Order: sequence, then structure tokens, then C-alpha cells
Amino acid sequence: MLTGPRHLDRRPAGSRERWLVSYADVLTILLMLFVAIAAKGIQHPPPLRPPPPRETTPPSTLSKVKETLEASGLKPRLEARGLVISLPQAVLFGSGDDRINPAATPTIQAIAAVLARIPNRIALAGYSDAVPIHTPRFRNNWELSAARGLSLLAILSGQYGIDESRLSVASYGSWVPAGSNETEEGRAANRRVEIVIQDNLNECNRRSNTSATPP
Repeated sequence: MLTGPRHLDRRPAGSRERWLVSYADVLTILLMLFVAIAAKGIQHPPPLRPPPPRETTPPSTLSKVKETLEASGLKPRLEARGLVISLPQAVLFGSGDDRINPAATPTIQAIAAVLARIPNRIALAGYSDAVPIHTPRFRNNWELSAARGLSLLAILSGQYGIDESRLSVASYGSWVPAGSNETEEGRAANRRVEIVIQDNLNECNRRSNTSATPP
């Protein structure tokens, strides 16, 4: 369609350019729409949250028990099996005998006073040297070691009121020496009874792991 020269178009210049403004508005609206659609499709990561507090393991009470026993003149030692109080035969018994010496009463009393204040299980383990014995009362070191542990159990439960359900007795004879059986000093160290105060926390963990293991 032919049109006349622009000087013949008598419409004002503003009215001729008004359609450009409307076109620009449409483009702006479309651009905003596309941006909004695109923003909806973006998966924003969830806000960072602080990690949950780590569960802390309650400290073992055996360290405090150790300090208390040391204050009584004893020398307990912490091991994986628990707190170990090693009592030489010379303190508790006569040679080849399972009857506790009256002179050992203060030592046993100090230990029993501590055991009465805690709930831990207690193992009484008897040991001997490698010198064979055979007496009218005991046929070998196994029997002697077991009898000494039982004598200590009877004292702790009967005289000092330690619940028997917390106590156990083991005999190791000469098979777990603390020293050399080639010397008198080493044999003296081997003749002993050990009171093992077990760590209740480790015991609970052991039972929990055992119960969680399928048969």
C-alpha cells in the first residue's frame, strides 16, 4: 500500500511513536514472566543447620576409685579389664594356706569400704607360682588359688556385706605369672590374689553388643 510523503501525515509525532511504548511494556512483562518461571524451577538448598550435639560418654568412675584406694596406701592399676588391686600372698595368707591372716584385716577393711560405695562387679582371681604342691588339703596350685579367692569372697560378703551377686571367683594357677618363676622374688610376685573392679560402662557396652549380635 502506497502512502504519501511523511510531510503529508498530519498525526502528531507522539501519537505515531505510542505503539513502540506499548510494545516495550509487553516485552518487559514477558521478560518478568520468564524470570519468575525460571526461578520456580531452581531448587534452592535447605538452610544450613548446626549439627546435633555429639553424645558424650560418661566418664568412668574407676579413676576416682583408684584415687581413693591410693589414699589408703594401696597401689591399684587401671587395665582394660578394670581396676586391679593385687594382694601378695604374704599379705593375705600363709604358705600353702587359704585362711586369711588376721594381720590383713586393715587392708581388706579399706578395700571393702570402697567396694560398698560403688555398684561395680568384682572378680577375685587367684594365682600361684610354678612350684608344684600336694598337701592333705590341696592337690595342686589350681585348687589352692581357687580356695584363696573363695576365702576372700566369704570375708567380703559375710563380714563386710558386699552382695554376692557382684562377686565372682577365678583360678589361674601358675599360668599367668607376674614375674619370673626362676627367682624367689618373681615367685613371690606370682603368689597373689587380684581384686578386679570391673568397669560398669564397658560391661554395659559388652552386654549391649552381645544382645545385638544375631544368634
